[in-house]
Amino acid sequence: MMEIADDTLNLALKHSDNVEIFVEKEKSIDLDIQKNEINFAKEAFTYGLGVRIILNGKMGFSYTTNTDKIEETVENALFNAKSNIADKNFGLAQKSEYIKVKGIYDKKINSLQIEDSIEFAKTMINAVEDAKCEPTSGGFSAGYGETLILNSNDVECRDKSSMFSGFIAVNAEENGEISTAYEGKSSRSYDIDPIWIAENASRIAKNSLNGQSVETKDINVLLDYRAASGLFGTFVNAVNADNVQRGRSIFANEIGNEVITPSLSIYDDGTYEGGLGSSIGDGEGTASQKTPVIEDGVLKNFLYDIYTAKKGNAQSTGNGMRASFADMPAVGLSNFILEFKDLIDISEIKEGIIVTDVLGAHTANPISGDFSVEANNSFKIENGEISTPVKKAMLSGNIFNLMKGVAGISGEIRQMGPFVIPRLLARSLRVVG
Repeated sequence: MMEIADDTLNLALKHSDNVEIFVEKEKSIDLDIQKNEINFAKEAFTYGLGVRIILNGKMGFSYTTNTDKIEETVENALFNAKSNIADKNFGLAQKSEYIKVKGIYDKKINSLQIEDSIEFAKTMINAVEDAKCEPTSGGFSAGYGETLILNSNDVECRDKSSMFSGFIAVNAEENGEISTAYEGKSSRSYDIDPIWIAENASRIAKNSLNGQSVETKDINVLLDYRAASGLFGTFVNAVNADNVQRGRSIFANEIGNEVITPSLSIYDDGTYEGGLGSSIGDGEGTASQKTPVIEDGVLKNFLYDIYTAKKGNAQSTGNGMRASFADMPAVGLSNFILEFKDLIDISEIKEGIIVTDVLGAHTANPISGDFSVEANNSFKIENGEISTPVKKAMLSGNIFNLMKGVAGISGEIRQMGPFVIPRLLARSLRVVG
């Protein structure tokens, strides 16, 4: 990787003093489950290179998967730069010190074979059938990635990570009634348990049978991890500096003001041990850091990449993310961590419902925060105990109002995508039966 990156950098420096080279190597195993059979299993290898050139304030980008076409790739990036519109906010990362991040690479990935993924999938399928449920779909994936960023500011950012993920969806049936449920888990380490995934999905599906209707009213709603992360995806749009600068954030003029409950602090932490979004640096080579977004309810910072930082007269927070070598960086999350001063126990909830998942979170208004979603695998809470299943219900409200009175529930902290969260209690949320 180093030789190719260095050769490409030297070639591009003949045309411009502002150059970035991004090289990525990935190996993955993917397996798909349909019903109770393994549909396919494949192993893939990807190697690619992206080139960014800034010339007279104009940005050009090109990429390739063919290392014999490096010269052509540089020429394409140069052509694109010359054809682009000048913008003083284009920039590249500066040289900095990188902190070693723990728990993001598991050596077990080196010896993992397709046969191992097949065994993982079979274990999930068998555990679902042992629980008297029917698997409908699922999968397992594992892989590792290596990235290298070199630029004309002497940045050299190397990163290596692994990822493992398993999931399954199931049906449970009783007297002609069918209920569904889903469970999955991702980790940087090969420590995910296929039996836990299968049994949890089966338990939720079976417990959801024979649901009862609920009365339409404002009530306490306990958002389980998946439901909480689904709704919280709307909230994070408001702390994205690009949205702020485009007038798409309700928090645009709220720095220094209390915007959520004072019992909650929120951090974006790219150095979080074992985090799914952790790395030594972001997709531009800016060193990862822990950024206080909200402290004790008060808005402290937005999340920036280099472009939005220059535009906003700020510093990059290490949130210039890119999906692959074929993409340009943009503001994104690393690990978005919710920390409550105090947690309450579910036993303190006298009346409410617990919602395992929500459907339709993507339809929420990203600016106003208004949402209306379907509650999936929901159950009544009576005198601190989870009781009867809820047949069908909708949740409607506003995520920003919800966060002003939200509470954390004691128990396990899980990472769902970028969100590191406990279960959340939304007080007096409208439930439509």
